[in-house]
Amino acid sequence: MIFGLFGKRASRRSPVDTLFGRVAEASRLPALYIEGGIPDSFEGRFESLTLHVFLVLRRLRELPPPAAELAQEFIDACFAYLELGFRNGGISDIAVPKKMKKIGQMFYGRVQAYEAALTAPGPEALTEALGRNACAPEAAAVLATYMRSAQEGLATADLDGIMNREQLFPAFSIQEAVHGA
Repeated sequence: MIFGLFGKRASRRSPVDTLFGRVAEASRLPALYIEGGIPDSFEGRFESLTLHVFLVLRRLRELPPPAAELAQEFIDACFAYLELGFRNGGISDIAVPKKMKKIGQMFYGRVQAYEAALTAPGPEALTEALGRNACAPEAAAVLATYMRSAQEGLATADLDGIMNREQLFPAFSIQEAVHGA
C-alpha cells in the first residue's frame, strides 16, 4: 500500500523533469540575452527562466486535472534546479535555505507582476514589468512581444502538447518582434 502512494508521482517525475529541461533550455537561448536585453548573469538567467516557467505554469493552471498536480511537480523541479545551482556555485549548506527563500520571494513576485501585466489592457504594463525585472528597458517591448507570442502558442496546447511538444516557445527574433509590434 505505501509503495502505491509513491508510484504515481515517481512515474510522472521523469516527464516533468524532461519538461523542465526543455523550458530551462529555451530560457538560455543566446538571442534572449543578445537581442532581448536580458543580462547574461546569474540574475539574468534567473529572470529568463522565471518568465518561461511562468508561461508554462499559467497554461497548466488553465487545464483540467492532473495539470495542477503536474504544475506543482514542475515548480518543485524548478526550485530543485535552482538549489543545485547554488550548491554547485559554492554556497554553503547553511546559506542555501536563506538564498532559496529570497529566490522564492523573487519568483512569486515576478509571477504576480507578469500575471497582472498580461491581463492588463494594452502592451504597456508587460513592457514596464519586463523592463523593471528582466531586461534593459530599451529591449522590454521586444521581449514583451516574444512573451505574448509564447503565451499565444501555449494557449492552444493541451496537457499532452505541453508535456510532449519539442518546442514550447517561438524562436526569438528581433525582426519579428519589431514588425509584429
